[in-house]
This record gives sequence, structure tokens and C-alpha cells, in this order.
Amino acid sequence: MAEENPSRAAKSPGARPLRHVVAALILRGEGPARNIFICQRRAGQPMGLKWEFPGGKIEPGETSEQALIRELNEELGITATIGDRISTVHHSYRNGGAIEIEFFLVHSFQGEFVNHVFQQMRWVPIADLPNYDFLAADLTLIRDIVSGKLL
Repeated sequence: MAEENPSRAAKSPGARPLRHVVAALILRGEGPARNIFICQRRAGQPMGLKWEFPGGKIEPGETSEQALIRELNEELGITATIGDRISTVHHSYRNGGAIEIEFFLVHSFQGEFVNHVFQQMRWVPIADLPNYDFLAADLTLIRDIVSGKLL
């Protein structure tokens, strides 16, 4: 069983708990031909029709990498090899909720993508990421990726 991160357990009285999630930056190709995999939330979900990177909540007892492997299997039907953590983003939403997202590279996986939970999924050139209506928590990361600071 994984050790619980003390910062994950800490909560301020009266504050909403910080949600800890992981997301995958699934890449293919090199140079200007490099693409990244993105997914669109279903219309009926919270923040429906927003684009995001696949992933999800870390369950109790899971490491970040274990959670991401599980989430990618549940959402896309693949068995991913998780690479380096690229970034951790903290974001507070206007409704008072807060999220911490760990973004990991995924260069390889087994299986074919099967859409289990999304409205749409697609490979897009990295330079095209700003053309999609992403979740607010992803926007700083997207700017850093497109500008060449990351990846």
C-alpha cells in the first residue's frame, strides 16, 4: 500500500477538500509532426463539452502512476507505460473547489483506443491546442506546451 502524502490529507476547516487528479499527455510523432491526444467531456457532465487530457481522480492507496494507469484503462481501454511527471498544476475554481493535477508523459501503450466516457477524442498537432475550449485548469499547461517550455 502506498504511503499517503500528508499534504493530500490536510484540509482547512470549512474549506472544500483539494481534489487530486492525474492526466496523461499521450504523444506520437516528432518535431512539427508531433501530435497529442485530447478528449472532450460529454454534454451532460460538469463542464460538459470542454476539452481535457485523459485521466482522473487518485483513489485512496494509489500512487499517481497507478491511478493514471487505471484511469487510462477505464476511459480508453489501453494499458499505458507512464513516463516522467511534466508538471503539477493547482487551480481554484470560482465555485470554491480546488484541484491539483499531475501531468505525466505517455509515450507508449498497448491496445487500441476505445471511447468509454467521452463525447469525442482526437489526435491534434500540439500547435493547435489553443484552438480547443479546454478546462480552465489546463490552460497554463497548454500555453507552456505550445510555447516550447514543456515537451
